Amino acid sequence: MSHHLDSPAARQDVRLDITDLYVFRGERGTVFVLNVNNSITGPDAPQGFHHEGRYEFRVDTDGDARQDLAYRFTFGEPGADGGQPWVLHRLTGDQSRDDHATGTEIATGVTGGEVTGSAGERVWAGRAGDPFWIDHDVLAAVGEAFGHGERADLSAWDRSKATNVFAGQTVHSIVLELSDEELLRQTGGAHALGIWAVSVLATDAGGWRQIQRAGHPMFHPIFSQHDPELGDRYNTTAPDQDRELYTDLIAGRVADVVAAYDTAADPRAYGEAVTAFLFPDVLPYRVGSAAGYGFAGCNGRTLTDNVVNVMFSLATNTPFDIGLTKSSVTARPTAAFPYVAPAS
Repeated sequence: MSHHLDSPAARQDVRLDITDLYVFRGERGTVFVLNVNNSITGPDAPQGFHHEGRYEFRVDTDGDARQDLAYRFTFGEPGADGGQPWVLHRLTGDQSRDDHATGTEIATGVTGGEVTGSAGERVWAGRAGDPFWIDHDVLAAVGEAFGHGERADLSAWDRSKATNVFAGQTVHSIVLELSDEELLRQTGGAHALGIWAVSVLATDAGGWRQIQRAGHPMFHPIFSQHDPELGDRYNTTAPDQDRELYTDLIAGRVADVVAAYDTAADPRAYGEAVTAFLFPDVLPYRVGSAAGYGFAGCNGRTLTDNVVNVMFSLATNTPFDIGLTKSSVTARPTAAFPYVAPAS
């Protein structure tokens, strides 16, 4: 799981459960993809997007891990055919950090249809195939390792029989593509960006409560699989708080596992190097460049990057191969907008 069902609050309503965030170069510019509501929860779970929630792509342009630009999606209730109307607003500067600001409306539409926004943005929202893959047994073993400070026990695991737990599953995707010229106009010319996504829910008091956030992949499955309180707390905080709130805890958990593997002369120093990479938890991306999340580093994330091998290897300081590749998904992403795989 990258972020699938990663905390008790997210599991209360899967429509607000972020499964993955992707940022990459598309046909016309920079593409943002946010997936929620995986079908693995079953047919009785709420469908579509939450009509009392918001979904935002947040963009930091100056390296302080606070948003300077946000693209906010809101959805209406499903119609008789299941389609949901949506509205997209752009918020800049101080407004991007204000839950009560309205910003500028730039596009409206209904799920399942492609829309062109006021500045040429391409937008699509709807049901799609889940592009993520992972083997459940490896996931559980890594979670146990970081829950107890030990090596991942894969002695009974057969790599040749690895299976993708999300094969055949679907998600609900939000896809936004901006031309480089338009994106740079909104970032004040800044090319080096930090990007994350959030889902928030309206409160009875008239405010908004953050349910989940996503930047780097795989944080929750590794570090909070056996610590649900951490998962909930992490999802309610912001990236500019990460180093202060979580460095000591996560560096310690990495150090314990790396010490068990005996792959670093100074496990604590290695743990601190991992947290320096992970925090603040924003996905770095340089406008106009090819994206990739790999062993050489990360610059955005494509729909086919093998982030599980990368993150498990990074966190344990030990080579990991879960026995699966991008071919393990049931439906593959496409090279054309909206890029996400058709729902099977």
